[in-house]
Amino acid sequence: MRIGTGVDAHPFAGGRPLVLGGVSIRHDEGLEGHSDADVLVHAIIDALLGAAGLGDLGGHFPAGDARFKGGDSITMLRTTAGLLAEAGYRIVNLDSVVIAQRPAVAPHRDPMCRRIAEALGIEPGRVSVKATTTDGMGFTGRGEGIAATAVALIDEA
Repeated sequence: MRIGTGVDAHPFAGGRPLVLGGVSIRHDEGLEGHSDADVLVHAIIDALLGAAGLGDLGGHFPAGDARFKGGDSITMLRTTAGLLAEAGYRIVNLDSVVIAQRPAVAPHRDPMCRRIAEALGIEPGRVSVKATTTDGMGFTGRGEGIAATAVALIDEA
């Protein structure tokens, strides 16, 4: 068994859609980033790559690479699942937390778990998405952006 952690954070930006866990969420702002800036999926990718000892998100999907400009993070997650399989690992489970004062994540939790699980080829019950606020503290509490953390457990296939 191997375990990995991932963290990501992005500020809000006008004129962009908000995507979390592969799900489009109605909100007045999206997140700034080179790809779709899906902080939840980015944290999960880093957790998976770290658990397998395969580097990190930036190493596989560099922000300066035109191939990933505006890209779909779920596609990057599918690619990551393939890298793990090639290295001889299978995903046991994922646990994650979205840290945001707004928008509310709970109404979107189940679709997020399904999208993430589908991209990874695992059952939705192996994916946990939770959310918390910071009670007004820090950049997430001030509503300036969203952060996410993830933990991945993998083992040999």
